[in-house]
Amino acid sequence: MAKARTKPTNNPKLKLLGFNNLTKSLSFNIYDICYARTREHQQEYIEYIDEAYNAERLTDILTEVANIIGANILNVARQDYDPQGASVTMLISEGHLDGLPTPGKKDKGKKDSVVAHLDKSHITVHTYPETHPDNGISTFRADIDVSTCGKISPLKALNYLIKSFESDIVVMDYRVRGFTRNVRGMKHFIDHQVDSIQNFIAPDLGDKYQMVDVNVYQEYIFHTKMRLKEMDLDTYLFGEGVSELPPKEARRIRERVNHEIQEIFYGKNIQR
Repeated sequence: MAKARTKPTNNPKLKLLGFNNLTKSLSFNIYDICYARTREHQQEYIEYIDEAYNAERLTDILTEVANIIGANILNVARQDYDPQGASVTMLISEGHLDGLPTPGKKDKGKKDSVVAHLDKSHITVHTYPETHPDNGISTFRADIDVSTCGKISPLKALNYLIKSFESDIVVMDYRVRGFTRNVRGMKHFIDHQVDSIQNFIAPDLGDKYQMVDVNVYQEYIFHTKMRLKEMDLDTYLFGEGVSELPPKEARRIRERVNHEIQEIFYGKNIQR
């Protein structure tokens, strides 16, 4: 793939004409795989996931993301679903805005419509716990989007988000859209140096994961997939440990879990 591209602007003293209109979006698919042999264990796994990643805890995670990237939370909407799953959406702005009403409170003399022009900045998470009725595989997926405009960079929260979930597989997309102008009228389609999402991943995480890039530099689109390098079967079993299983059964479960991980990582069905 051709890598020739316009060199990104990386000058912190860049003088802009008005507001920085660049939109920077970081999207995650995070997967946690488990093997629950019986229907009872599968139900226990779903209940565990629903408790561990309910709307309240997800709100705490996204609140910390806002703190990390230096964003001001304007509004929070969250919902737990029946039978399982949760969603949280946060409206954010770049830093503190003087005169902005506090979410949930009435500020006399101030108009609530001040929030409207900030709706391009938001953080969302949706969870999807599910089990397969036949082979014991249970897969938890969390979809996370951090979309910002202005100087805020969602890449600052990258490592915190990966560590906040028990992630066997992480699929990430980062894209910079739009343009901003300097005082001379010249367009800038990116305002920071990015060659790969991998450059922003902490060394301790990089050592644990196999990573693959698919980048389109000319369009400022960056895609990285990660999967754990080592499989400790005990961490994938729910309701029992490897020591309780016959060796042949443990081998069969390992193959099933590994097959599930490979299909998700490569994004296709793989013949056994």
